[in-house]
This record gives sequence, structure tokens and C-alpha cells, in this order.
Amino acid sequence: MERSPNKLIPHDLATVPGLDELEASRVRVGQVSAEVEAIGIGVFSDGDLPSGLGFARADLEAAGFSATEGTSLVLPGIGVADQILIGLGERSGLSDRVLRDAAATLARAAARRSVLGLRIDDIAGVEPAAAIQSLAEGALLARYRYTVLTAASKHVPLGELTLEMPTGEADPEAAVAEATVRVRAAVVARDLANTPPGHLTAVNMGEIATELGGRFGFEVEIYGKQQLIELGCGGLLGVNQGSTEEPRMVVLRYRPEGTATGKLGLIGKGIMYDSGGISLKPSDPMHLLMKMDMGGAAAVLGAFTGLRDSGVQAEVIGWLMCTDNMPSGTSYKLGDVLTARGGTTIEVKNTDAEGRLVMSDAFAFANEAGVDAIVDIATLTGAALVSLGGHVAALLGNDDGVIGAVREASAATDEQVWQLPLVRKYRKQLDSDIADISNLGGPFAGTITAALFLDHFAQGTPWAHLDIAGTMQVDADDSWRTKGATGFGARLLLDLAHNFAPND
Repeated sequence: MERSPNKLIPHDLATVPGLDELEASRVRVGQVSAEVEAIGIGVFSDGDLPSGLGFARADLEAAGFSATEGTSLVLPGIGVADQILIGLGERSGLSDRVLRDAAATLARAAARRSVLGLRIDDIAGVEPAAAIQSLAEGALLARYRYTVLTAASKHVPLGELTLEMPTGEADPEAAVAEATVRVRAAVVARDLANTPPGHLTAVNMGEIATELGGRFGFEVEIYGKQQLIELGCGGLLGVNQGSTEEPRMVVLRYRPEGTATGKLGLIGKGIMYDSGGISLKPSDPMHLLMKMDMGGAAAVLGAFTGLRDSGVQAEVIGWLMCTDNMPSGTSYKLGDVLTARGGTTIEVKNTDAEGRLVMSDAFAFANEAGVDAIVDIATLTGAALVSLGGHVAALLGNDDGVIGAVREASAATDEQVWQLPLVRKYRKQLDSDIADISNLGGPFAGTITAALFLDHFAQGTPWAHLDIAGTMQVDADDSWRTKGATGFGARLLLDLAHNFAPND
């Protein structure tokens, strides 16, 4: 598509750009051939060195390579492949996570090479299938770049990666296929969150979901402004009042073949751009990142692209609550009272606490659908970033079973979470003199009071909440996380759905 110099034209995200690159990449398990441009060799920090390395450990240490986790030593080749030593740390500490990081280290160290090999002689008790999957994930995720709006990019896509390693009884092709499905979920979420707001509106989000649903086996229903009015979605409509762009509620539904093992509801905050509304944000680097305030909706949509191909046996329904939050003469105001789906009235005490408002409507629909559990994901509070930093998402909820399932999915995907207490004593901070509830608590424990607001709308349904305000992006490449949007939650939600079973 040609770009106009006079106006923004949304680029064609109907085939999310990162998917084309992912689908062109090949990962195989077998002997590394002589045609590779670079070969990585896994090295433990203790025990024997890999056979045929040609160096003693003292030589490597003299070169500054201790083989601790995440380290590398590049030995450029002249007429032959580059040799890149990849640190694995102590043998006793090898895990899926370490292997995922090791493959990412190779992908970055050989960033200018397209055809790679990775030799891991000893997987130290890690299940072979899990090892293959983690290595494939690490390399593919680390090589991701968002380049669609760049006229000249130096990015070199990963053409082929060969994994030379013990495979035991594993099915290598199946393990690679599962890794690719999970990476696909993250790539979709990353592409969407990285896209500038002038190129991705709520309307576009619905169009993209429709196209992806047709490709990856899930149904999509899109609700426009008039339908939302008829449905009484006062939370979403209230936030949308200041925008010239129409809102959309995008409902995703995956139905497995045969009898479903349960019904899981996923809710994603989809604020396409968050100015703060009348409670305008300061013009600082964080404001620049507010194109990513739809990261929760992006994660849900990304996860849905993998449900069929991962063989998920539960029915999964997703609600993407999409609008931007803009200041204008028609914006909702401090002191306004909105009526959410289901009849709850909400006093607006801050228009920048908008994510919980748009999701309030979705909770009502989830309960009406009779889901067994709800998991919502949202870039909800700056307090989560202050509390846990940029690598750990806040986890809260009303049900130990659902929270435990989220934690297990977190451990499997290395998308880290930390449970905060749902301190019900703080609920009175949300009391309103004129409505059922207000959308803002006091100056402290903002992540908890935001979750307590959502808890009101969960209405006792087993529920967990992921606040990904801190983990939605990174400022620099970090292992398999690439600079920009991380796609946090897409792989986690896919793993959660894969293992979902209602509480007895």
C-alpha cells in the first residue's frame, strides 16, 4: 500500500505483519548443516566443555566468557560459520526458562545472520519436548521486530534454525508446531500494541479480529455504537463520548470439537489510545506509550489465534472492549454518573481511570453467558508498575483455583506474575454518595482498589485479574522480549485455556 504524505492511512493489518515473517521462518530438529551462517553451542558454567570445542575453560575465562546464563562469546568465522558460545549457567539449574533465554541470546548475537544452528549436547533432565518448544520459542520471539512503518530497516528475519540436541521419545515436529502457535499469539499481540493509534482504531480492531477468526478457527461478533446503546453498555459508551472514533465491543468465541470441558471467559481492556480524557495525562514518555493501552485486548486476541491449533478443549469467549479516551467538548466529566450493563451506577471521579469502566460492561456479559471462570487482562494502573516493575504483572482475584491456574500458566511461559491481596477493607474507598460505586479509590493501594472495582462486577464468579501496566513493554531488548510491546499475556492465556478445567 502506498502512503499518502497528507494523511494517515491505516496500513493493512488484516494479515498482521509479524505473521508473514513468522510463517516464513523454519525451525527444525536435526544435525546442523555446513550451510548455516552461525552456530550456537550451549556451554555450562561447570563440568566438561562440549566436545570438539577446541578451547579449554581457562581460555574462555581469559576471553571474559564465564558461561553464566545469558552470556555469549562470538567467534567470527572466515569462510565458515560464526561460532557463538551461549552460557547455560550451572547444569543443575537448567530449565525450560534457561533454554528459552539461551535461544534468544543466540538470535540476538547472530542478529545479522538468517540461517542458524544451535547445538545443545546435554539437556540435563529437562523433558525433550519441553526443551525443543522452549528453544524454538526463544529464538522466534527474540527475532521479532516491528518494521512495517520503517522505510529502510536493517532487520534480518530468521530464515531457518536447526536444533541439534537430544530428543529422547519426543515428537520434534509437534514440539516445534506448538512453539510456533504460541509465538504466533505473542506476535499478534505485539504487532497490535506497537501500531500507532492513528493506524489502529477500535473499528480496525474489529476488522482485524474478523480476518484472524476466519484464519484461525474462532467466531467474531462486532457490536457498534448503536448496538451498544441498545445493550446498555454505559461504561464503554461513557469513555467513548469524547472521541470522534466509534467504539467497538468485539466478541470472540471458540468452540472445540466434541463436548467442551468448561467455559472460560477472557476480558481485554482495549483503550486504543489513552489521553486521560478531561483528567489529561502529562506529556511525558509514559503518555507516548498510551498507544499500548489496548495491550490487554491484544493479548486476548493473540491467544485466540492459537486455541484451535493447540487443541484447547474448553469453550472460550473473549470480550474486547475497544475505544480511545480523548478530551473534547463531549467528553465524560468528573462527577458524571454512568450506568453499566446490568444497572450498576458509577460515579466518575477521574476520567483517566477508564479501563475499569469499559470492562465493567464485559463482566456483565460474561456472567450472562454463564462462564465457569473469568480472567481479565488490562494495562490498568501505574501503581502496578511502581510496585512490581517492568517484568512482573500483578495478579489478584476472588478464587484460589483460578489464581492457581494463572500462576501455573505464568510459570510455563515465563510471563511472570505476583499475587497481591484483594484487601476487602479497602472497598469503602470506592463508595459514592450518589451512585452504587465510584471509579477511583484513595491515593494508596491503587492496584488493589482497581481490582476491587472489578470484583464488584464479577458478582462472585470465579475470577482472576492481570494488571499488565508494567509488563506491556520494555525499553530495550531483554532476552526473548524485544524493545517495544512485549505481547505479555498472550502466551499465558493460551496456556491457561489449554489446561482449563472448572473448579469442582
